[in-house]
Amino acid sequence: MEEIKELGSAQQQGREGIIHCLTIIGQVEGHQLLPEDNKTTKYEHIMPLLAAVEESEEIKGLLILLNTVGGDVEAGLGIAELIAGMKKPTVSLVLGGGHSIGVPLAVAAKRSLIAPSAAMTIHPVRLNGVVIGVPQTYNYFARIQERIVGFVTSHSGVSREKYTELMMATDEIANDVGSVIYGEEAVACGLIDGIGTLSDALDYLHGEIEKNSK
Repeated sequence: MEEIKELGSAQQQGREGIIHCLTIIGQVEGHQLLPEDNKTTKYEHIMPLLAAVEESEEIKGLLILLNTVGGDVEAGLGIAELIAGMKKPTVSLVLGGGHSIGVPLAVAAKRSLIAPSAAMTIHPVRLNGVVIGVPQTYNYFARIQERIVGFVTSHSGVSREKYTELMMATDEIANDVGSVIYGEEAVACGLIDGIGTLSDALDYLHGEIEKNSK
């Protein structure tokens, strides 16, 4: 119970071995602390936890439950890269929302699923605070955006053209640029592998664990 309270994670003995369940919720917190009344996922907790899961001989698979509004780009990409680099079976399930930097986190797993009612927001990189209006700043934004687009398109079935189209749409979000897509739409465009529930995600993990054990 303490692990669930502090890290939003838990381990459960399944029929094929131990499965680690990790939740990524609220806002992904980066180098700056967010207000105490915000629900956050802290990257300094998640990164070593992922390394421990990969190294553990007892843990056979990773289930990632996503319901996030997004957050720090570099922290989110860092977590996503760790998930993508794991050899153990991994599956993500988007519940509620997998917005902004939640998109790379969702597609980082070897299998990605989304609930029919869940949503995903795709938009260009944003920055809070003072922005210096010089060419170097715009170039920096473009390079950050390219890192995200490159990661998402290399770890999912969505094309670069389609993802850019969704990201730059001007008629989807009031007072903003981007798109909100729901379960079936996310699957239809190739961003997410399939519509699924918790049992579907667990069935996938059990199947992969069984294959690896033979």
